[in-house]
Amino acid sequence: MDTKIAVIGLGYVGLPLAHAFSVKYEVVGFDIAQWCIDELNSGIDRTLELSEAQVKESLANGMVFTADLNEIADYNVYIVTVPTPIDRSNRPDLTPLIKSSESVGKVLKKDDIVIYESTVYPGVTEEVCVPVLEEMSGLKFNEDFYCGYSPERINPGDKEHTVTKILKVTAGSTPEIATMVDNLYKSIITAGTHLASSIKVAEASKVIENTQKDVNIALINELALIFDTMGIDTNEVIEAAAPNGTSLNSLLVL
Repeated sequence: MDTKIAVIGLGYVGLPLAHAFSVKYEVVGFDIAQWCIDELNSGIDRTLELSEAQVKESLANGMVFTADLNEIADYNVYIVTVPTPIDRSNRPDLTPLIKSSESVGKVLKKDDIVIYESTVYPGVTEEVCVPVLEEMSGLKFNEDFYCGYSPERINPGDKEHTVTKILKVTAGSTPEIATMVDNLYKSIITAGTHLASSIKVAEASKVIENTQKDVNIALINELALIFDTMGIDTNEVIEAAAPNGTSLNSLLVL
C-alpha cells in the first residue's frame, strides 16, 4: 500500500506528528479552523511546538494544510489527534472525537485505516468512534476498514523530548493491522515502539501514564512549597536528585 497520511487536528500533538511523518510520507494536515490553516501556510505555528523553519520544511516536503474535507479524501491512513477535554462535572467530553470521526467517516474508503491518538478511557475507540465511522461511511469495521490506537506522548513546550524521541505505544484492530500501525510509527520514532496486544490495552496504558504524570506533578508542587519555605531552590534540588542530570521536565514524562 502506498501510504498517504492525513492528520486530523493540528494542535500541539498533531502538528509535530504531521511534520515528522512528512519527512517520509505524503501528508496532509487537516483542521476545521481556517485561520490556523492560513497561518500554517504562511509558516506560523501558534502552538510553538514547531519553528517557522520546521513549518516551512513541512511545506517543502510537499505537506498540505487544509480545512477542506475533500482534500483528504484520497488518503488511506487517518490519524486523529483532537483534544479530549472534560466538562463541568469532570467527565470526558468526547464531542471533538465524535465530530472528527464523523468527518473521517464521510471520506472513508475500503481498506483505509483510522488511528486515534486522543487520550481516552479504555473502549472509546471501538465502542464510540467505530460506530460513528460505520454509520457515516456505510462500511463494516474489520472488513472494509480498520482502526489503530497510539496514545500521544507530547509534553508541550519540551524541546528535548520531541515526538520522535519518546517511545510510542501502538495497537491495531487485527493482528495484521497492529503490525502495520507499529511499522508505520517505527519508521519515524527513533526511540522505538511498544506493540500492545489490543487497542483497549493501549488505551489503558495512557490512563496509567497520565495518572503517574499527575501524581508526580502534584508531589513536586507540594515539595516546592516546603522547599520555598525553607529557602531552598526546587530546581536545584531536582537537578541534584535526578539520575544522570535528568531535567525537571523528564521527571514528569514517562
